[in-house]
Amino acid sequence: MLESKSERGDVNGPYHTAFCSDRGLIDTMLLVTGGTTFIGRAVLRKIANDGGRVRTLIEPSRMSPTLPRGVEVDVALSGLGDTRGIRASMVGVKTLIHLAGARLASDSADPRELDVAAAQNLAEAAADAGVEHIIMLSMLGADRSSAYPLLQAKAHAEDPIRSSGVPSTILRSTILFGEGDAFTTGIAKLAAVSPVLFPIPSDGSTVLQPLWVDDLATCIEWILVDPGKYDQTYEIGGPEYLTYREIVNIVLRQASIMRIPLPMRPPTLRLLARITASILPRSFISRHWTDYLAVNRTTDLNTLPEVFGLAPRRFEDHIGYLSGKNWGWEFLREQLGRHRRE
Repeated sequence: MLESKSERGDVNGPYHTAFCSDRGLIDTMLLVTGGTTFIGRAVLRKIANDGGRVRTLIEPSRMSPTLPRGVEVDVALSGLGDTRGIRASMVGVKTLIHLAGARLASDSADPRELDVAAAQNLAEAAADAGVEHIIMLSMLGADRSSAYPLLQAKAHAEDPIRSSGVPSTILRSTILFGEGDAFTTGIAKLAAVSPVLFPIPSDGSTVLQPLWVDDLATCIEWILVDPGKYDQTYEIGGPEYLTYREIVNIVLRQASIMRIPLPMRPPTLRLLARITASILPRSFISRHWTDYLAVNRTTDLNTLPEVFGLAPRRFEDHIGYLSGKNWGWEFLREQLGRHRRE
């Protein structure tokens, strides 16, 4: 946890009651970027189902966006590079929740170009529009001096948010999982089409701290009603440390796939990532992902219980969505483009 002001609450969620009972907050508009992504859909669903009014930015396209079903969401058509569109989307908005950005599963050529420019545009528009609070999702390990481009980009993107003059809360999260993610389903899809062996970096001993996406959504919702969380940066993660090998074994067991882990040196894995990215429309081994697995990615286990009053869910208890699917078919379906745009 960084720059945090600890405030203990019980794990039953005292802030949830505040959110539901504070009609003034519910009647205000929240703007969410990245609302069509795996993380964004969880946040939109959580806030809207609890009575919040949400608007999300969607870049104009002929493809159907993947918004959560059965959830009432306002839509503003604008890309993150369209400053006029962003400013128009801010009308009446009290809180900006910035979730969009380069992801581990994709090999964007220059993540700084996407993350930093978008954060700058949003920060300037929010300040001009009188937005009262910005919540930004960053990444554990974000550091301007990092050897890894994605983590550099995340750190640089935090700067314009902090310097905007608008009170902000930055969440540096560990790897997120849940139905529709690129993490656990990516492992299942790749394993399903891998003959006998499943590649893992080195010996698979890198330690991760998976966080259920719905727990992240709950944290964001509770931050909305807790001014004590303003102008803070928090590092958050799940309730347990797991090696990557352990995670792979749990995923394969849940997905009923039998494969033998094949340790690979990181340079070899990066070469494999480049090769698959050049062949497949959607690769499940990215350069950013191999960088992420180069070192342990963990933080304090007690941050969510002590600071947010939330007991996060265990990894193995919330991956039932991996059962009963033909992951080889899911892999082919995605490569053939039978999926909606995120």
